[in-house]
Amino acid sequence: MTTTDPSKSKKEDPEIPGYEDATHDAVFGEITEGGPNYRNVGFLGTIVLMMKTQIGLGVLSIPTAFDTLGMVPGVICLVVIASITTWSEYVIGTFKVNHREVYSLDDAGALMFGPVGRGILGVVFSLFWIFITGSGILGISISLNAISTHGACTAIFVAISAIIGFALGSIRTLGRITWLAWVGLPSILTAILIVTIAVGVQDRPAAAPKTDGPWVSDFKVFGNPSFTEAISSVSALVFAFSGTPGFFSIASEMRNPRQYTSALLICQSGVTIVYIVIGVVLYYYCGSYVSSPALGSAGGLVKQICYGIALPGLIVTTTIVTHLPAKYIFLTLLRGSRHLTTSTWVHWCTWFGCTASVTIIAYIIASAIPVFDSLVSLIGALLGTLMCFQPMGCMWLYDNWHRKKDRSKRWVLMVCWSVFVICVGSFLMVAGTYGSVVAIMNSYKESGGSAAFSCADNSNSV
Repeated sequence: MTTTDPSKSKKEDPEIPGYEDATHDAVFGEITEGGPNYRNVGFLGTIVLMMKTQIGLGVLSIPTAFDTLGMVPGVICLVVIASITTWSEYVIGTFKVNHREVYSLDDAGALMFGPVGRGILGVVFSLFWIFITGSGILGISISLNAISTHGACTAIFVAISAIIGFALGSIRTLGRITWLAWVGLPSILTAILIVTIAVGVQDRPAAAPKTDGPWVSDFKVFGNPSFTEAISSVSALVFAFSGTPGFFSIASEMRNPRQYTSALLICQSGVTIVYIVIGVVLYYYCGSYVSSPALGSAGGLVKQICYGIALPGLIVTTTIVTHLPAKYIFLTLLRGSRHLTTSTWVHWCTWFGCTASVTIIAYIIASAIPVFDSLVSLIGALLGTLMCFQPMGCMWLYDNWHRKKDRSKRWVLMVCWSVFVICVGSFLMVAGTYGSVVAIMNSYKESGGSAAFSCADNSNSV
């Protein structure tokens, strides 16, 4: 890439509305030929990265959440969460345009709440993505178990998954990861489509009792869960949209951040439709015998085929969620230094140190909580809501509170909405964490349940 004289660079080209000079960035500094191009994600690349950040592990737990909540409440909760997170992601885009120096939630926290805000949101942001990396490693291990019919100890598969995540997550820019997303997104969607068709044409799901005569699905229109079961399932739905904080990083590496909102609307519309269709169809045909992750619902050969096709998608998900926290830590350590944009030894050692640290911690998490549903519910409740709800409500108030003199109806409505999002997120965080912890404790008490660092097959959960 040819660099320009910084003294002659312009923030915007008057000939191309909305275009920004990508040789200098408020976050990364001067982009040079000798270092990585951090501003190289185009419009279509943005859409596919957004969709792959969202559609991954979360979709595999939606049918089980519907089984707990019931079909109708499950769809309603899904649509509500989709609406709130779409608004949250829109706020991310407008906040990024208003504050070019912001790279992630910790920068937004520093603007709103000072050093304390930066510290709290920075730690939570890192933990959030590291936990999701753990769930990604767990997802790959489940896939390897299914494909090989438990051909090796699960602990070995978890270790292999971690190595794969480290290797691909160490690609330095999202622009270079985009091509992986183009492979991973069709992969996971094709696998989900196959299992959806398979359960529709089979006489019964794999886990259903083998009885004489036709089998009738026991799906529930309305469920009757306990409070802890219900809130844990809602947390799993939050996890399905938990790619939200990653949109900060994607916006930061776009060539033209002003195309962000258009890409967002396309992404969220597609994601929500996929989630509803897959969740409803799988749960309708499988009822309470839907597997978790959902790819195992058809059983046998179909299960192996689905996991085989989904494996690239699961790997790409793990790649992205390994890359995001590593990039955040890397940027925090080297921001303002020439080593950030120049391929020096300090640059490479710091970068690989960040990706390795993220991978090792995520590996420990995946090994310690090897129950898929319990892990995604815990992430969605404890960290997902704090990343997808409360900060965005505060960000809107921060950018718009000065308009209180106008007191327009729209301003009052948006203030009420922002406060509502903050309150809902806080409730889900506390209640959902409690429900998820109870679910994890119960899973350890059940006979045959997976244990920490276990060799037991983790691809047969129902």
